[in-house]
Amino acid sequence: MVAVPSLHTNPLFTRLADSDRILVAGAGGGFDIYSGLPLALCLLHQGRDVYFANLSFSALAGLPADNWAADDLAVVTPDTAPHQSYFPERTLAQWLHRHGYPPTVYAFPQTGVRPLRAAYRALIERHAIDAVVLVDGGTDILLRGDEAGLGTPEEDLTSVAALAALDDVPNRFVVSVGFGVDAYHGVNHVQVLENIAALERDGAYLGAFSLPRATREGALYLDAVAHAQQHTPDHPSIVNGSIAAAVQGSFGDVRFTDRTRGSELFVNPLMALYFAFELPGLASRCLYLDRIEDTYLMRQVHSRIAEFRETKVTRPPRSFPH
Repeated sequence: MVAVPSLHTNPLFTRLADSDRILVAGAGGGFDIYSGLPLALCLLHQGRDVYFANLSFSALAGLPADNWAADDLAVVTPDTAPHQSYFPERTLAQWLHRHGYPPTVYAFPQTGVRPLRAAYRALIERHAIDAVVLVDGGTDILLRGDEAGLGTPEEDLTSVAALAALDDVPNRFVVSVGFGVDAYHGVNHVQVLENIAALERDGAYLGAFSLPRATREGALYLDAVAHAQQHTPDHPSIVNGSIAAAVQGSFGDVRFTDRTRGSELFVNPLMALYFAFELPGLASRCLYLDRIEDTYLMRQVHSRIAEFRETKVTRPPRSFPH
């Protein structure tokens, strides 16, 4: 029986109440796993076993054999590939070790749906995972395919598709944080809100909650983002930098990296909100998920989505009425 939360409780954490071994995974590569760090820390502080994973943009192919737990499943520790300057999974592992948390972060190379699903299955079996929280820094994971712009959906929806078929995992969720950051990639956020409303009607929306800096997890997240920016100065995360700025109360065109030079940011409190969903319900609304189901390479995912877009009449973008 699904627990029905009261108004004073959080629906996502209520659904996770009976889960003891939880995987928190970054959906879209890069620093996406950092977007899930506050949730993972909150669960760790409750005494749960929490595991970290991330679809990776790092150079995993050169890792030695003892860094691989299974095909397409790399084990990253604080000492992994010290010669690589860009390695968000290792940087997170170092931060976790520094603060006394389990310092292992699993990394998936960029593949198609079939290999990624097999790697997820291997990780789930390795640790007897009973819940997965898939986290997106941004909102393009919430787009179904007929919107005016899709942002960068390839990695996000490959992750969704990989997990959608793993029905033996009783609890699978998608969490999005950083509302508004995808505007730079052409996402129309009125359409994002329209999609969230549709997911509510379907019973797949689990509500939203904020990340206050006054919480233990909020303060640790800010420290982790600062640590990542310090250790990856040439390629800091714009998404997590924006979320961290919002958590600290910044507003408007905030400058925290030269990577945003020439563009105007709109940091605001909505970026610090988590929106939570049931993964199967979200997956069922994606109009092209069946087209990427049999892919083995990420470039196949790119081409299948592009082919789908060529045949689809898209919904026109809308402006906020107020």
